[in-house]
Amino acid sequence: MTTATTAPVDAAPVPQPGPADDRIGLRAHARHTGALIRRNLLWIRNNPESMFDALLMPVVFTLLFVYVFGGSIGQALGGGQDAYVQYVIPGMLAMMSMGIAQAVGTGFNEDFQKGIMDRFRSLPIGRGSVLVAKIFVELLRMLVATTVLLIVGVLVGFDIVSWSGLFAAVGLGALFGFGVMWIFLTLGVTMKSAQSVQAMGFLVMMPLQFGSSIFAPTASMPGWLEAFTRYNPMSGLADAARGLMVGGPIAHGLWVTLAWSIGLTVIMAPIAVHKFNNKS
Repeated sequence: MTTATTAPVDAAPVPQPGPADDRIGLRAHARHTGALIRRNLLWIRNNPESMFDALLMPVVFTLLFVYVFGGSIGQALGGGQDAYVQYVIPGMLAMMSMGIAQAVGTGFNEDFQKGIMDRFRSLPIGRGSVLVAKIFVELLRMLVATTVLLIVGVLVGFDIVSWSGLFAAVGLGALFGFGVMWIFLTLGVTMKSAQSVQAMGFLVMMPLQFGSSIFAPTASMPGWLEAFTRYNPMSGLADAARGLMVGGPIAHGLWVTLAWSIGLTVIMAPIAVHKFNNKS
């Protein structure tokens, strides 16, 4: 009696957990992104205090600058407080774009500290979906903050000269915010704590915001600072928004904003994705 011997058969490969973007189609990416957007929106609904910055920051800064500085700076503009309202509200749209963009980094870092991102990275989903969903929800928060800013601006006397220009300015602000968010996503991945991300964001934001044309004209600034403000993306966005919404020159501010927005996205988006994929 002979015994048949069976050649060993290689075991079928076991699928590895975790996303593999090169094997996930565009439709699956879109589905994953939609699910993560819903998850982030549900988190906001269950934690309404996460919207305090988007709801309160426009109110506080508008009232502060209009009623504390509006009289004196408005006189320099030749029209008093009313003239300053027309000047500062479009400029503050740039501040909203930068301020809300910072929150994406702190929130992203907190998700890592809580282990949420480790859970996402263990699932068979496109890793790019995690980043895109986060940015999409922050852009929605930015639109909420901009809406609040405009409502408060109208209440303190802001006159919208061009509605088409208004929508163009909001779109330009969202584009710039999109580019800046990649910086803060990178910081959110690389920094050790949300407090570190916030501190680094503060160091970046303060010179850009106050060394710009957001709150006051730049003509009286020292020559070196005026040269800095000319190519400061915050000045570019503030000047472009001002020209679009109430009239004035647009071209220089527009190309400065577009150049910074596209440049930041092209440079920082691959870095953010790489850091996210390789974070241990």
